[in-house]
Amino acid sequence: MANPIKRLLGQTAVYGLSSIVGRLLNYLLVPLYTYVFADPADYGVVSELYAWVAFLIVLLTFGIETTYFRFLQNTENKDKLFNNGLLMVIGINCLFFLILLYFNNDIATFMLYEGHNEYIILLGVIVGIDAITALPLAKLRGEEKALRFATIQFSSILVNIALNLLFMLYLFDATRPEEGVLFILIANLCASLIKPLFLFNSFLKLNLTFDWQLTKSMLIYAFPLIIAGFAGIINETIDRILLKQIIYDPLVPGSLHEAEYQVGIYSACYKLAMLVTIILQAYRYAAEPFFFAQMKNENRNLIYVKVMNLFIAFVCLVFLTVSLNIDIFKQFIRNENYWVGLQVVPILLLANVFLGIYYNQSIWYKLSGKTKFGAYIAIGGALITVLVNVIYIPKYGYMASAWATLLVYALQMIASYILGQRYYPIPYNTKKFIAYIGGALGLFYLASLFSFDAFINQFIAQNTLIFVYVSFVFLVERKGFLKAYLSERTF
Repeated sequence: MANPIKRLLGQTAVYGLSSIVGRLLNYLLVPLYTYVFADPADYGVVSELYAWVAFLIVLLTFGIETTYFRFLQNTENKDKLFNNGLLMVIGINCLFFLILLYFNNDIATFMLYEGHNEYIILLGVIVGIDAITALPLAKLRGEEKALRFATIQFSSILVNIALNLLFMLYLFDATRPEEGVLFILIANLCASLIKPLFLFNSFLKLNLTFDWQLTKSMLIYAFPLIIAGFAGIINETIDRILLKQIIYDPLVPGSLHEAEYQVGIYSACYKLAMLVTIILQAYRYAAEPFFFAQMKNENRNLIYVKVMNLFIAFVCLVFLTVSLNIDIFKQFIRNENYWVGLQVVPILLLANVFLGIYYNQSIWYKLSGKTKFGAYIAIGGALITVLVNVIYIPKYGYMASAWATLLVYALQMIASYILGQRYYPIPYNTKKFIAYIGGALGLFYLASLFSFDAFINQFIAQNTLIFVYVSFVFLVERKGFLKAYLSERTF
């Protein structure tokens, strides 16, 4: 039998073709947007709109992907499960779109986009398409058709990038920034439409027969996941929305521009911290069905522990690589007006390391069916996120948002570990966790103590520290690597 960890790594690599490579290609849009939007406030508009998209996609997919994977393990009629889930999501999205058509003017006013109802309509269509195609894409993952999944995702990303380059470099008039926002949304809409074109067979085979009992069971399982997902998105994106809403004062001239200006700076610098998030996304596509597939494996806990060790070591390496080479990575942001916010990057990178560990640990409540605990943790985190941002944004601006993100993800990681050890114990090697995270932070602090006038000397010194970290991880893990290698050899 193939080594399950090797299989996970292989699937992660394929999913990463669409996720990591695709997201890296999307990184081309960061220098593009920061170049064409010379005023960070204009980029702030785009960033805040997509923060709302993140909320909507959680609500409109209705936790269907994780629910599908969970029920897939205990059902013989897989087609019925898929059909029922897809009908449910289509119904939810049709209702949402009707509400959007009727109330789009009120929504635009609330979001401080009065007079730009077209933004709201386009966002609604984009989110609806992405939500409805989520389950057919999840089905491909469940069937381990990673290559087809990657092809669809990658095609959508390429269309989005190509149209952005065409619109923003050749058709966009910098004197009308609202035109640029519209171009970006249209490009995204065209890219989203690629998915149903590839997945049309899934919709042609749709049977209108609906099993209400199965739907009830799926909803009971999914509802806590929806709450947890919504609360999780609050932790990830509410800061951009709150920055705008809190800093804006209708009685102060120019405060809306200042609010969007801060959102633009924060969002551009946040992109540099998203290298960890990109890896997380590719990893999660493969990890979730993989972890569920190990439910009946008597050695599953050993596999979970080993995966966690390697995962933490790797994301800490990304944290060090970006943090210690920030003078290189900042070149992705082509306008120096945005660089004032670079101090948030190490904070957000570390926050995403903690988020990744939390995602790994969260498998305990998904496997055990105790999804309510995921909701409790996420709701607690959301409350803290909102509280810290509301209290400190007026004084510290986006720095308050960065520290709030780090605090919440650290607390969620700790809470998940404590609850997991009580209800679904997995014997994680916490000493290794502390060693890897502490080692990365220690080297980051050490790098901050020295500075060289020559860039090349600074580069060599900082990347020597990265080599030290890699060597440290190898020395710690070498016994495990050697054991795994010998176990697969035949003599």
